[in-house]
Amino acid sequence: MHTNTKTKPVCRVLFIPPRLIFFRPILLAWLVFLPLWAQAEGVIVGQEAPAVSLPTLSGSGNISLESLRGKVVYLDFWASWCGPCRVSFPILEKLAIEFGPQGFEVLAINVDEVEADAQQFLADIPVSYLVVRDGQAISPQVYGIMGMPTGYLIDRQGVVREIHQGFRKSDGDELRAEIVMLLKE
Repeated sequence: MHTNTKTKPVCRVLFIPPRLIFFRPILLAWLVFLPLWAQAEGVIVGQEAPAVSLPTLSGSGNISLESLRGKVVYLDFWASWCGPCRVSFPILEKLAIEFGPQGFEVLAINVDEVEADAQQFLADIPVSYLVVRDGQAISPQVYGIMGMPTGYLIDRQGVVREIHQGFRKSDGDELRAEIVMLLKE
């Protein structure tokens, strides 16, 4: 009769070879959080943009995304504490001025809890485009925002055509080309 002196693990589900033991915490975290990530909802390219109707930061009433139907819209989620937002605002202002007469509109949604923070940001970096406020952060949840800034380029029919997460100065040229393409449709 032969006896085996080496024991083999009975359950190999989470068995990790010793040389890969360093990655075990990463693997376990991935297994735990993957189901949560898979359940996260968000807007995707090709989907109709969810309705938004929010008060303007200037206090002059509400603006709805529906009221901009027929225009190409850049829906921009931003916050005063967002560094890349300080880069995007001047670029979006230039694009709004350049393409506004052709049917382009920027609708910026501020998500600061404190309105004064947003007002100070706009005093430092003034813009002429539409700025609304969602202090309760409901619209970012509907859109599935993961970070600031996040922008949605929406065509004249209300369909999301591009999603931009983050913003670098070099992103302006790419965004400009996408706007031009949609304005020609």
